[in-house]
Amino acid sequence: MFNFTLQKTSGKARAGIMKTEHGEILTPVFMPVGTLGTVKAMSPKELEEVQAQIILGNTYHLYIRPGHTLIQKAGGLHQFISWNHPILTDSGGFQVMSLAALRKISKEGVKFQSHIDGSPHIFTPEKVIEIQEALGADIIMSFDECPPYPSTRKYVEKSLATTLDWAERGKKAFTNYKHQALFGIVQGGIYEDLREKSALELMEMDFDGYGIGGLAVGEEKEDLLRITSFLNDILPIDKPRYLMGVGTPSDLLNNIDRGIDMFDCVMPTRNARKGSIFTRYGKMIIKAARYKDDFSPIDPLCGCYTCTHFSRAYIRHLITMNEILGMRLTTIHSLWFYQELMQMARKAIWENKWNEFLAEMLPTLDRIVQ
Repeated sequence: MFNFTLQKTSGKARAGIMKTEHGEILTPVFMPVGTLGTVKAMSPKELEEVQAQIILGNTYHLYIRPGHTLIQKAGGLHQFISWNHPILTDSGGFQVMSLAALRKISKEGVKFQSHIDGSPHIFTPEKVIEIQEALGADIIMSFDECPPYPSTRKYVEKSLATTLDWAERGKKAFTNYKHQALFGIVQGGIYEDLREKSALELMEMDFDGYGIGGLAVGEEKEDLLRITSFLNDILPIDKPRYLMGVGTPSDLLNNIDRGIDMFDCVMPTRNARKGSIFTRYGKMIIKAARYKDDFSPIDPLCGCYTCTHFSRAYIRHLITMNEILGMRLTTIHSLWFYQELMQMARKAIWENKWNEFLAEMLPTLDRIVQ
């Protein structure tokens, strides 16, 4: 069922379409993160209203609770969470890094000590594929080790060898190819030769798409952009490229400019719940005193439910009082803005006005709204 077609380019920026069993995805695309089967503060209906095309779930966390067998019994993740649109599940590779104190890596796989109750769990590349096949996501990811930053070259070389072995084993274990797509994950730290080795060996295995992992983990922004630009000239033109765990609005545009098609990040939802709201004018810290009697919307040009119904003053009041509605309204706006930004980027690519769009948008996105 999975198919990707590159439709248009403008410079290195790409516009395409992915076809999955649960619908089409227009790229470039941002995927809201629903780690536990829910995008925090959002209902599935609200995700549709902010025009989210695809959401992301987490294999490790869904395995720990409520369990992949229960989700499979419910009819799969789509049925379990009432989301009849595409889903991507990551493999748990990020947890190999983030839960370093609770795991032990071997050539066979990773032994985790549950962060909930301390119980032991073995993740092998074969097991990870089995879990994701049971979850039934449209796009699933190979098991990898995400090396921390900084890491020595020797460590990254060893880690990459493990990741490539796991990719090959996972590819062999994958059986649900009629209903799911399997992506490989390019690792190699900030070392271009290791990134090239990773990409070329994964390409020989012929995955449906390619994730770029191990970035946005503490390295300088220049290194992230250097690696994505480098990989643009190596990864196949006819397969989607997914930069994992990135990022701010400017990160998205800068990496679309380097040939990336897909993104995910907790940043818009996590920041929104704390009152830090992304807009086309920059980041708005809604708790600031200057918004106390500001009865204008967050963004007068925004068409989201929040901006068409509520004032900055009211939202500031809700966030200051730690009211759930405040977190919901800020999240709705930030996700709407991320989706709108991707739509604007796609339109600029189609009209061959990408460079002009980039020059117009980038100067304001990272500033703090005054």
